[in-house]
Amino acid sequence: MTTTLAPADPAPVASVPPKRRHERLALGVLLAATAVLYLWDLGASGFANSFYAAAVESMTRSWKAFFFASFDAGNIITVDKPPAALWVMALSGRIFGFSSWSMLVPEALMGVATVALIYAAVRRVSGHRAGLLAGAAMALTPVAALMFRFNNPDALLVLLIVAAAYATVRAVEVAGTRWLVLAGALVGFAFLAKMGQALVVVPALALAYLVAAPTGFWHRIRQLLAAGVALVVAAGWWVATVELWPAADRPYIGGSQTNSVLELALGYNGLGRIFGGSGDPGGHRSGTGRAPGAGDAVRDRMAHGAGGGMPPGADMAHGAHGAPGGGGFGGGAGLARMFGTDVGAQVSWLLPAALALLVIGLWLTRRAPRIDRTRASLVLWGTWTVVSALVFSLAEGIFHSYYTVALAPGIAALVGIGGYELWRRRGSWAGRLALALVVAGTAAWAVVLLDRSPEFLPWLRWVVAALGVLAVLALLVPVSGRRRWTVTATVVALSVLVAPAAYAVDTAATPHTGSLPAAGPPSGIAAYFLDQLHKRPDALPLGIAAMVGGPAQGTDPELVSLLQHAGTEWSAASIGSQVSSQLALASGTTVMAIGGFYGSDPAPTLEQFQRYVAAGQVHYFFAGGFGGERSPIATWVQDNFFYSTIGGQTVYDLTRPTH
Repeated sequence: MTTTLAPADPAPVASVPPKRRHERLALGVLLAATAVLYLWDLGASGFANSFYAAAVESMTRSWKAFFFASFDAGNIITVDKPPAALWVMALSGRIFGFSSWSMLVPEALMGVATVALIYAAVRRVSGHRAGLLAGAAMALTPVAALMFRFNNPDALLVLLIVAAAYATVRAVEVAGTRWLVLAGALVGFAFLAKMGQALVVVPALALAYLVAAPTGFWHRIRQLLAAGVALVVAAGWWVATVELWPAADRPYIGGSQTNSVLELALGYNGLGRIFGGSGDPGGHRSGTGRAPGAGDAVRDRMAHGAGGGMPPGADMAHGAHGAPGGGGFGGGAGLARMFGTDVGAQVSWLLPAALALLVIGLWLTRRAPRIDRTRASLVLWGTWTVVSALVFSLAEGIFHSYYTVALAPGIAALVGIGGYELWRRRGSWAGRLALALVVAGTAAWAVVLLDRSPEFLPWLRWVVAALGVLAVLALLVPVSGRRRWTVTATVVALSVLVAPAAYAVDTAATPHTGSLPAAGPPSGIAAYFLDQLHKRPDALPLGIAAMVGGPAQGTDPELVSLLQHAGTEWSAASIGSQVSSQLALASGTTVMAIGGFYGSDPAPTLEQFQRYVAAGQVHYFFAGGFGGERSPIATWVQDNFFYSTIGGQTVYDLTRPTH
């Protein structure tokens, strides 16, 4: 018996018309406007997230700190993320000198590049106008306007995974192995920006190629395996180097429980984010000597602080050992999280439209050949959006609303591609009706989101509602003429983009600091915390106040002078990173963050810290910070050294023992 294999689909030559002059001009306007939005008054946020800023500053002074992403130039402990995103900012700082601008400008330029790549990926499938719409939707997503003006790792993460999506679109066109391997390598490097979150898009890229690449099935499988190898190599070289480096000769891996970057990737920055449990950072665990985590301090202080405790319905959900977790700053886990009070206004303005357009687009292309590029892109961006939304929605571990910036590219691309497919069918009654329903639903959802911040431009919701009505009428009334359709397209675009654009502009005009930034006017639990800080500055512990964007600590001139004249390797030490980072940035000295971000990592141990003090390597100790009141190091310092109050802070002089 013989078996006949079906011949592989022929590999067509992708045909993408070159840009005409007016298209280049329109793209230039889009990118220039994006650059203005992301760069305008960028320095107003100062050092933004002081945790990463302090690490970047240390990386400009020590190549060892640069490689490992150490929090301090003394290389006690690393930040709790891999170094790629910090490498970019640190290289900029080494070239131009460390400053707020040298650190944040690369982030803004990554945002412009991301918009350009979204445009390019969508244009190859649906044309120039669809690309412009997708690019504008990306640029005007409020959480994008936030994170591309901030120094968290998310900017590089999003740029790299969008670049991987673009490479996959190119690979699908011609069954190109090189493009697909490039996509894998880009995802691998994105892993070095934020570890597990980079892998969330892998199913989307793989499925689109597996479904639509114009070559045989087993050839597609081999190509995907090659891309997987590229991903592992691009991500694994740094991980392997750190794992093989003698632990005694490198900083402790911040955020891990066993001083292992593999454990960090699989636990705290991996499965711990999804399932909670032991992967979350923590408080006290018997036998480890770790200090209690931040979660207990937050809940204890807020339960008795200004305002009488947490707002109605708020839940400081937490991961293992009492650390802030799934519900703390991103709403409780569940399918409705993306639309909730804490997350909805960050990213969901066009999410209902994107999901509807995905379904409609797949229906319209249901009879297309397997290698149809439009359907392939719908599969890519649709899987990206659905998988990302589900992962973020159902994550039981630590989740913050700004993570959703990685969801924005999928939404933007679906709006561009799906909107174009419906617009092409505007000559039919069914096409106009479907488009009108999508527009009406999008405008209605925008009004709901605007109602959650009633003090923010209260007239805007009426404008959005009016534009929505006009757009629906313009779509349903059968009037012909090119000018009429141009006006209709303009009204439709305004009705769906004006509300998120207003939030994006407000975000760009507002300075953002701390570890928990949020786009647009404050809402949900973030608004509650900021209100408590306004009413009563001591409503939160010192380090946690800085984390939620409270006033900077350690900038008192007397404190700064004290640290600058310390004359030791570490001018000071404090529990956790929030106080330590602000002291380091204000004084330009090396400050030790005992226990890393949450103050719960065993680095340094009490014995190690005692040796540093005995050797005269640490001059001062600042009380406060995460878990400081129960840290064994803090207890030892309080029992054995004199203190004074300087600039409103309790400072222990480690050169003056009490006995």
